[in-house]
Amino acid sequence: MSRDREDALRHEMVETCRRMNSLGINQGTSGNLSARCGDVFLITPSAMPYEQMKPRDLMLMNPDGSYHGAHRPSSEWRFHRDILRTRTDIDAVLHCHSVYATSLAVHHKSIPSFHYMTGVAGGTSIRCSRYATFGTQALSEAVLEALEDRRACLLGQHGQISLGTSLAAALALAVEVEALARIYVQALSIGLGEPPVLDDAEMARVIEQMRRMSYGQWPDLDGVNDRPVPRAATPERDRKPKVKG
Repeated sequence: MSRDREDALRHEMVETCRRMNSLGINQGTSGNLSARCGDVFLITPSAMPYEQMKPRDLMLMNPDGSYHGAHRPSSEWRFHRDILRTRTDIDAVLHCHSVYATSLAVHHKSIPSFHYMTGVAGGTSIRCSRYATFGTQALSEAVLEALEDRRACLLGQHGQISLGTSLAAALALAVEVEALARIYVQALSIGLGEPPVLDDAEMARVIEQMRRMSYGQWPDLDGVNDRPVPRAATPERDRKPKVKG
């Protein structure tokens, strides 16, 4: 990766970290962020408030754990490294302690397909990993297991992780996971027990609709070709008014 592209990525990472806090999905110095940077990756430093963080404060890490920079990398660098190493389909890893996702995680409760948007994470559920001490290889292994065929997971008694092909995509998914967690917690709180879930066949249709839309296609699984069509312009109705001046 060229130096100019790396500098741009560093600036985007700092902005994304600050957005995590302003959007309310993270607090203080908790959470961390990484992004693929050629054959290595950039990661946020340990225990540095995001409002004080500068692009130069990010660590450049190698797969063997060696790094370049003036600070210590995040204590969670292992799962960032292992996710980026094993998931060639993604380029950004976001970890945060969003309130509702963490509320479910402290009970080791996954998010089932109670709502079709659960499919945004790539499967019929958003799994919760087993608990392991933060910063350990055991946690990394638990995370990889929970993320199999998924783009997000909860961490037992810890928080959430969201993945993306870009920093913006990872952030958007983290916000969506938190919104789903909040709806699920509130659905559980009204005293009617577990909400009904969509079956695997319906979730497969939902995920295919999402896949089609992500490639710019209309969601038309029924093949009826009933879709919005742009109207052809006509001189009378679409002529732009002349600006007097």
